[in-house]
Order: sequence, then structure tokens, then C-alpha cells
Amino acid sequence: MTHNHVEDPACEVAHGASPAEDDGRTLVAVFVSPVAEHLLRFGDELGFRTVLFDPDPARHTGGRPAVTRLDDVIDGTCDVVLTDHHREEIGPVLRDLLKSPARWIGIMGSPRHEGPHVRALTELGVAPEEIARVHRPIGLNIGSRTPAEIALATVAGLIADRNGRPGGFAF
Repeated sequence: MTHNHVEDPACEVAHGASPAEDDGRTLVAVFVSPVAEHLLRFGDELGFRTVLFDPDPARHTGGRPAVTRLDDVIDGTCDVVLTDHHREEIGPVLRDLLKSPARWIGIMGSPRHEGPHVRALTELGVAPEEIARVHRPIGLNIGSRTPAEIALATVAGLIADRNGRPGGFAF
């Protein structure tokens, strides 16, 4: 039996015969957290340049090095994920990110209630249309609960976006 094999670049990548194309995306996890740890590990494996940012140097307790200034890393290739919605710095961090050239900005949180970032940004004088640019919830709706599941759903959503797909099971 003879198979007519047609060269398919996607198939070549899937079988490890050729490397995936580097699209230059950067994944920035904001705030040292268990979700950030998983998110950056998955991002490394999936072709993102990864950066950890935390404005509080006291939280840098070893592990992956973190930057303390967003200006040094944010450009138009960045997908930025705030991995803790309880930190008091979310307002100023998001305000600055919304002024930056970041490509995509999201913050973890349940869709069942308004996120604390809305009030924090409103109190800082950020316009409602700018606040609406912050994605929440983030990631694919897979019922994530653990830090690893939240990170997986988030990076899966970013991959769907990177590949121009809606995510989920729509093909």
C-alpha cells in the first residue's frame, strides 16, 4: 500500500521534524505566585519569552528572577497576566500597563462578581473604556481551580489567540 504524502509544515512541527516558528511573543506574569510559577514554566515550553514582574522586591524569595520595573520589559509583543487579584498594587500596575504598548492584559478572577481592579482603576481616574481593555476572566473555561489548571487554561487561551483561534472546541 502506497501513501501519497503531502508536505504539511504544521504536520512537520507536530512530529518534531522541524521547529515551530518563533512569533516573538512575550508572556509577562505579574506578581510572584504559584500561578505565575506554572504560567511561566508552561510559557517556556510553549515558545514564549517569559518574564516575571513583581514591584515588591521583598517577595523575590529565590526561584525565577523577577524584574521590578515594567518599563524595562513591556513592548508590543507582551501578553501580560496579573496572577493575584488581592494585591494592593493592582491599580497602579494596571494603570501603567494600560498606558504601555502591551498587546494583551488580563487579571485572574471569578466572573461571578466585579473584579477589585475595576474600583482600583476607577479611583485612579482611569476611563471605563480603558478599564474594559483588561481581560477578566482569563483563559479557557475548563473549570480551573488549582494554580496549574489556572495557568494551563490561561496559556491555552493565549495560544488560541496567537494562532487566530477562538479556543474551546470550535474549529
